[in-house]
Amino acid sequence: MGNKNTKRASSFSQRNSMDNYTNTWQEDLRKKPKLCDLSLGTETNCHISIQEPHNIDEDVGDIFYRFVILHADGDVEEAVRVQDILQNEFYIKPGIIFAEMPSGKHLLENLNDALSSSAWTIILLTENFLNELWYEFQSYTSLFGALTLPNKQNTVIPMRPRNNPLPWERTPFILRSINALQEDSPGFAKQVKKIFQEARYKQQKATWAYRKKNQEASGLFGW
Repeated sequence: MGNKNTKRASSFSQRNSMDNYTNTWQEDLRKKPKLCDLSLGTETNCHISIQEPHNIDEDVGDIFYRFVILHADGDVEEAVRVQDILQNEFYIKPGIIFAEMPSGKHLLENLNDALSSSAWTIILLTENFLNELWYEFQSYTSLFGALTLPNKQNTVIPMRPRNNPLPWERTPFILRSINALQEDSPGFAKQVKKIFQEARYKQQKATWAYRKKNQEASGLFGW
């Protein structure tokens, strides 16, 4: 699995090189999106098939993901590892990590697509969390959606992975208020099964499909 993750991480890092943070705080802020630039009301789709290899920038169909993993730029390989565990050991699929979103779209559009086209949002809590403003922005945006959209309530899942976890005492207060998945906990498997309920997934998917159908109808009639 290590070679597989390394290759995937290498391809993602090449594609995301333009989004790397600069050494100065001022330039970092200038490059990062502002909250007012994001429209959570826009429901669009990110398309990627996990069934067979393809170009991740290519639209291959309408997919509603069971989960999306938001992660820091330096945690791509760790996010891939967690994705593989959830999909292959717990059969929670399809899932996607943020680095797999299409490179041709604006970061905010990809974030909106990721949140609206998945049932659960996993926030990977590592030491890198506090080092990247863009990652913090992603996390707080997902929490905002969970608070304001009825179908998104209780769908944001902070997770401390086995590697390089962010200590509880250094975790932002708003994330401390949510029960986090703890990979090194003896009860990790039980937590996963309790969170990712099939009935909740079907409910979320039905809401997504209904909104998508209405959008397509609006576009057809020029509304």
